[in-house]
Amino acid sequence: MTSVSSTEKNNSSFAVIIPVFNHEEMIADVVKKAKKLNYPVIVIDDGSTDSTYKQISDIEGITILRHSENQGKGSAILTGLKEAQEIAGWAVTIDADGQHDPDDAVILINSIPAGLSGSGLKRPVIIGMRTQMDGRDVPWTSRFGRKFSNFWVWLSGGPAVKDSQSGFRIYPLPETIQLKIKTKRYQFEVESLVKAGWKKHPVIEVPVNVCYSPGTKRVSHFRPFIDFLRNSATFTRLITMRILIPGFIRSR
Repeated sequence: MTSVSSTEKNNSSFAVIIPVFNHEEMIADVVKKAKKLNYPVIVIDDGSTDSTYKQISDIEGITILRHSENQGKGSAILTGLKEAQEIAGWAVTIDADGQHDPDDAVILINSIPAGLSGSGLKRPVIIGMRTQMDGRDVPWTSRFGRKFSNFWVWLSGGPAVKDSQSGFRIYPLPETIQLKIKTKRYQFEVESLVKAGWKKHPVIEVPVNVCYSPGTKRVSHFRPFIDFLRNSATFTRLITMRILIPGFIRSR
């Protein structure tokens, strides 16, 4: 795949968004690594009750936005997207738990097809497809959840992807905001793919590493039972819309 030219991809074209909720042990390291990309870094503290804000408050050159109470990952991402669109045309999202290597953002950026500007082609969503997800140190909820949502994203009219739950992505701006995604928690990421599919935005997956090493202090706020119900409700709504609403209306 041809890389985007330097004139199409400069520092002002990308911003890094890091949604965070109670990740006091990892967030400073993630933010410092993200800063090395030399793009604006926007951290959204989604109502953390631990020392998350304290850990990053003295890091220079970043923007920190704070929700007074926890609203959900999707809400935090949306807050970041709205802030990022003022300064960038693309938003790179990175999870705060340390499972992603911010250096891999370069791989995602280089997967954006060249010549999009002025071509009339719709800009893609880029997914960092996590490799090594079958390892014994990967939580079963992550393995099951990925396979579950992959199928239902496709059935809802979205793209056939291998990692619909990866939070390591590039979103085009302002197109993603205009998708009018309703869910505000983890389901934001799967609904964004479905609605991108409805609007014929390409979705490109690029292999990236993931860290689930033994002994790492990873904090997950995923609750299997509650989030399974939320996922089911989201997909039921999307599938119903796909059945009842003609495609030419959904794609507007």
